[in-house]
Amino acid sequence: MRSYDLTPLYRSTVGFDRMFDLIDTLGKSEAGGYPPYNIERVDEDRYRITLAVAGFSESDLDIEIHENTLKVVGTRPDTDEARTYLHQGIAGRSFERRFELADHVKIDGASLVNGLLNVELRREVPEAKKPRKIEINSKGAKVEVLKASNAA
Repeated sequence: MRSYDLTPLYRSTVGFDRMFDLIDTLGKSEAGGYPPYNIERVDEDRYRITLAVAGFSESDLDIEIHENTLKVVGTRPDTDEARTYLHQGIAGRSFERRFELADHVKIDGASLVNGLLNVELRREVPEAKKPRKIEINSKGAKVEVLKASNAA
């Protein structure tokens, strides 16, 4: 994996710190693919993250959002039972999985069904950020110009 030095970009830009930090951490994501997950687009402004968390109950899972980072943590209690496995294919270890969310993405809720944790997400763009239609006056219409009052 290549490593890029972003120092020149930090010196010549203002306000892009979060984007550069995100680029810097792309290659440093958690190793391994546990638990496996899907990210799907439900419709234009709705998304779903599904994690396969077989063997975890609702009390073993914690979902937290801080700024634009969604963190899902699964904690398995240590059992004192001495088990002898002939084959152990079901991972029963604790995990922490992080997802970087775009601006204006909110969590609608989460559900645990048949060993799958579904986190529902929705993008809510504020009215001020949405595109606006600007009306064009026709040639014959008069344009009214408002003058600023000279209040001293």
